[in-house]
Amino acid sequence: MTSKPAARAEIPRARRIVVKVGSSSVSGANVGQIGALVDALAAAHAAGSEVILVSSGAIATGIPFLKLDGRPTDLATQQAAAAVGQNVLIYRYQESFDRYGVVAAQILLTAGDMDNPTHHSNAQRAMERLLGLKILPIVNENDTVATHEIRFGDNDRLAALVSVLVRADVLVLLSDIDALYTKPPSEPDAERIDFVAFDDDLIGVTFGDIGAAGVGTGGAGTKVAAAKHAAAAGIPVLLAETSRVAAALGGASIGTWFEADATVD
Repeated sequence: MTSKPAARAEIPRARRIVVKVGSSSVSGANVGQIGALVDALAAAHAAGSEVILVSSGAIATGIPFLKLDGRPTDLATQQAAAAVGQNVLIYRYQESFDRYGVVAAQILLTAGDMDNPTHHSNAQRAMERLLGLKILPIVNENDTVATHEIRFGDNDRLAALVSVLVRADVLVLLSDIDALYTKPPSEPDAERIDFVAFDDDLIGVTFGDIGAAGVGTGGAGTKVAAAKHAAAAGIPVLLAETSRVAAALGGASIGTWFEADATVD
């Protein structure tokens, strides 16, 4: 295993990889993508990388079981949907990981946990021990107890904070688009951005909304903010399409690469 990758091609040799996937990629019509996602994560795990998955999707997964027409807007119903959906979501992941003999662990965090030194230390220690035991942690926000005031806001930010917490070598942010663009990719003059230098403030880039599925809370803006946070901590970031996760973890020249601050160890 190598240290922090300096380019996409070195991702397969990274010692510790954090992968984040959004609600729209693992729920509803796209629930079938869990299998392919697990295939790629299990392959990286088998190759010797320590893998942590940050997965959204609890509320979106719970919605049909509560017989709701769409994402609830009130906190109590969001919490109820999350309580049901998290159970189903982790079951789906473990059922898929069973094909490879990989055991997953569930870790639920709130923003308050990351701010509280004791909780922060406990979460860090637990994840380090799980990785040492060859267990694959699956992290999500604890939506059943989080309030609007103390939420992460989106799991892109959570993924960046987890990456810093576990001193990851690379963060892979999966999305329903293939890369970052100068404008929403639906616009005809949008141009794909292949590489973002650490000191590039992306002036002139226009960010779109949360996407067509409407079940998540993040968008291109939240992914860039998360990527910048991780990069400032010395962790490079790849933004890529969920359907191409195997290629992303395999070091293919896809997506958008965010350069890390080289002065941070």
